[in-house]
Amino acid sequence: MSFVVRRLWPALPVLLALGCASSSGAPAAAPTLTDAEAKQSIVTGMHDSILVDIDALVAASEEIARLAPTPSGRGWDAAADAAAITQMRAAWTRARTAYEHIEGAVAPLFPDLDLVLDARYDDFLGELKSKGGDADLFDDQGVTGLHAVERILWSDSIPARVVEFEKAQPGYLPAAYPKTEQEAVAFKTKLCARVVADAKSLRAQWVPQRIDLGGAFQGLVSLMNEQREKVNKASTNTEESRYSQRTMADIRGNLEGTQKIYALFQPWLASKQSADATKDGKATDAAIADGFRKLGALYAGTTGDAIPQPPTSWSAESPSPADLESPFGKLYTGVKAAADPDAKGSIVGEMNRAADILGFPEFKAGQ
Repeated sequence: MSFVVRRLWPALPVLLALGCASSSGAPAAAPTLTDAEAKQSIVTGMHDSILVDIDALVAASEEIARLAPTPSGRGWDAAADAAAITQMRAAWTRARTAYEHIEGAVAPLFPDLDLVLDARYDDFLGELKSKGGDADLFDDQGVTGLHAVERILWSDSIPARVVEFEKAQPGYLPAAYPKTEQEAVAFKTKLCARVVADAKSLRAQWVPQRIDLGGAFQGLVSLMNEQREKVNKASTNTEESRYSQRTMADIRGNLEGTQKIYALFQPWLASKQSADATKDGKATDAAIADGFRKLGALYAGTTGDAIPQPPTSWSAESPSPADLESPFGKLYTGVKAAADPDAKGSIVGEMNRAADILGFPEFKAGQ
């Protein structure tokens, strides 16, 4: 089935001709593309766009390893190594931002790499339960990835509530800076080097031939659905970037990355016109754009990089009216409405409708 793309699609090379004029001086007509041609164009645009963030992830990971101090005869000292620690934290933030931008599209395509790069400490401990946990904070086995590095870099300022949660996990080991020269060397050459190696592996595998558009689109929908979970985990001290206290920045990055990749699908979706409003691509695209706008405004209205702390009486199953009026409650209510796949006009519901229009599998919670 062919169609006419009605909007400029500057990120995709196959549509560059849209900017050209005809020999009579009038604007050139939009080319007619087959669905196969449109998909190939999206693959090209997605590859190039996400590669920018993967390169940023690799560069920032390499920077952390390069900056990691290995002082002779001692471990890290909070005062003597303060400059290096500050710089490593900044590099980690850049790495984290890059990954949050691409998580939705790459996680379903490369689940093994997503696990070793992005799993939380308690996720790893669950996998390592039969082995008694991970007794070495600084090696390249067991607990690895961005959060393992984060846990060490912010080990001197982890919120007490997070420590209490983690202490209850089988195999728990307190977070700490390297105490010896050997531990400092291991952090640099093992744990950090493993993150670099995994990031480079993602870059090597990120080729157009590996991009499954249906899986990637479903991943974007899944990530929007997970926004509700990511916010609610703050009430149990299990949120993602809980050591650096920047989970709010994480979910903003998720939204930014999802919008960026979704934009590649917009012209194709908008071309799928139907008299049935529930199957009209242009109307669906407008609803998705409105959902993104509302969620973006909600996130922008929450100050700082950390998710607001839930009231001590918070219950996700039956929050009280007073708790819903708290900053956390308002954030939770807005995210829940946006991410509920069964709610009319929600981002997840509308993106599922878009998936159906484009012939992709719909996202289903729990699958």
